[in-house]
Amino acid sequence: MDPASTPADAALWITAAAILGLLVMSAFFSGSETALTAASRGKLRTMSDKGSKGADRALKITEDNERLIGSVLLGNNMVNILATSLATALFTRLFGESGVALATLVMTVLVLVFAEVLPKTYAITNPETAASRVSPVIQLIITVFSPIVGAVRMLVRGVLSVFGVKTDPDSHILAVREEIAGALQLGHSEGVVEKEDRDRILGALDLSERTVEEIMLHRSGIEMIDADNDPQDILRQCLESNHTRLPVFRGDPENIIGVVHAKDLFRAMYRFMQESDKPAEAMSSFKFADVAMKPYFIPDSTSLDDQMRQFLRRRTHFALVVDEYGALQGLITLEDILEEIVGEITDEFDPDGDHTVKRGEDGNYWIDGAMTIRDLNRALDWTLPDDEANTVAGLVIHEAQMIPTIGQVFSFHGFRFEVMARENNRITALKIRPLAVE
Repeated sequence: MDPASTPADAALWITAAAILGLLVMSAFFSGSETALTAASRGKLRTMSDKGSKGADRALKITEDNERLIGSVLLGNNMVNILATSLATALFTRLFGESGVALATLVMTVLVLVFAEVLPKTYAITNPETAASRVSPVIQLIITVFSPIVGAVRMLVRGVLSVFGVKTDPDSHILAVREEIAGALQLGHSEGVVEKEDRDRILGALDLSERTVEEIMLHRSGIEMIDADNDPQDILRQCLESNHTRLPVFRGDPENIIGVVHAKDLFRAMYRFMQESDKPAEAMSSFKFADVAMKPYFIPDSTSLDDQMRQFLRRRTHFALVVDEYGALQGLITLEDILEEIVGEITDEFDPDGDHTVKRGEDGNYWIDGAMTIRDLNRALDWTLPDDEANTVAGLVIHEAQMIPTIGQVFSFHGFRFEVMARENNRITALKIRPLAVE
């Protein structure tokens, strides 16, 4: 054996082994990047709560995605470039000048298949499990590369600032709410999530973004008790009403002095008549205002999320809504807020419980003008905008820039609106049809 060939052969095998090791490291970096960025933080949190230290470590790592990606990319590029350089030197030694092209071809195939596609395919298939397993090593790499990555971050932000691009290191690519909403919409479109489940979850997420003004019962629809009326008339009104709570006013409907609950009223009247020798005659002296609870007023800008908490804290279900000048605008109940989550809640005392949307044989939908745009969108899975108006009638008036008359037809936002009924200046019934149907 030629003594000179022994060291050359050893160097050849050492170089080949180094290239193989670097490819394994490249596969590790590629798979780790995909696993840690694709892993659901919600699932990692669940695993962490069950005692998984790897999941807990992965959660901490992914809190700073910029540092994570910077460290992984730095390590991945270093091993790829080093592996390619060693392969070029090896193939040049073996095949001469043609070794450069051959090394490029071979390394491209090896890196693409074994260091990119294969590990990333595995990582995307089991992202949470893979993220938990690689988190100890990645955490060490982030610590080692932290100074270099910090310098690179400053350089990148400096270059971006020259072109007027500002970066916020504390911002997330997607807000949590948008991420959940997007996942629900995608799941619904793929048939995995039912429409009702999607609407409930999105309704709960939207509570903090919406105000009581958007869902309150307008003052024009509030049933009130006039404290100056005859007691027998008031009692008859309470018995015939579909509501258990009724506001009480004196003189002017704006002057609300209390809220009467049907149970409180009947208990008080029962005691009053039991104590009287002549109940029928004594009835005229019964004071309904004494039974009324103190009214609870709230501003119309209160968010639904805050108002629901107030209802639960105060142990009440009924509030009167006023504007910035203190004028009565409407009323809202806890049931109204819950309906934004679970949908319409009806019972045997709701006269309009089953007629929210009616479809005719001609493809038109008959809608109550007071129906909110949000309820219509949820019922028919439409996307009518509710930025400028809360009700369907309000949307028509806003778009028409006038109070329409019966029979007028408008087309906007991809729908045809026909006014079917009107009382004074209020649109009470509409016929709507998507323009695509025509």
